[in-house]
Amino acid sequence: MTQENGQPKPKPHKIIVAIDGYSSCGKSTLAKALAKTLHYAYLDTGAMYRAVTLFMLEKGIDYNDPAAVAEALEHIEIHFERIQGQNHTFLNGVDVEREIREMRVSEHVSPVSTISAVRRAMVAQQKAMGKRRGIVADGRDIATVVFPDAELKIFLTADTDVRTSRRHLELAAKGIDAEWDEIRRNLRERDHIDSTRADSPLRQAEDAIVIDNTLLSEAEQLEKALSLAQAQIGR
Repeated sequence: MTQENGQPKPKPHKIIVAIDGYSSCGKSTLAKALAKTLHYAYLDTGAMYRAVTLFMLEKGIDYNDPAAVAEALEHIEIHFERIQGQNHTFLNGVDVEREIREMRVSEHVSPVSTISAVRRAMVAQQKAMGKRRGIVADGRDIATVVFPDAELKIFLTADTDVRTSRRHLELAAKGIDAEWDEIRRNLRERDHIDSTRADSPLRQAEDAIVIDNTLLSEAEQLEKALSLAQAQIGR
């Protein structure tokens, strides 16, 4: 494609889109849809912490033991693959996408993700993935710690009961049975842990744009985010 003067049109520059927010606000849903629309890579940071948690649980590792955690991290390798159009998480070469979404992992992922050694290891991997830009990433410190230089930062929020219902439907669709009250309690507990942890707590970046999707459909929130991203890409 060329401009009127016959010179090739410059390619749109690639950016990093960082999406932060509370549990079950739809961060992953938005990030996946936005990455697909922009033809960007999708970095699922939450899945990485879930994979670490799964490893700890399956190996019987006491994650309150710093030495044991440090040893475990030496044997954890995480990567992502698209399978039939869906993002799948691989832990040491094994597809664990279903296992990391189970409630047994949800019950432990917040305390595991507060461990400084775990966060440092995962952040190092995430920063390496972001060097080429052209990615959409979601998490609970993605815009403040991992990619503070992201061109677009979005902070998602939604009503707690709406988040609980969404999580309940998500688990049911995967054949995972969980009580509504149990899910709500788990979300509130994770919100507290994530917001008060000593190492990189969940907080809204000063230059983040807030999207409250309580009353928004997935298409509507995607439209808002896409408009924001295109404005940055076009600069």
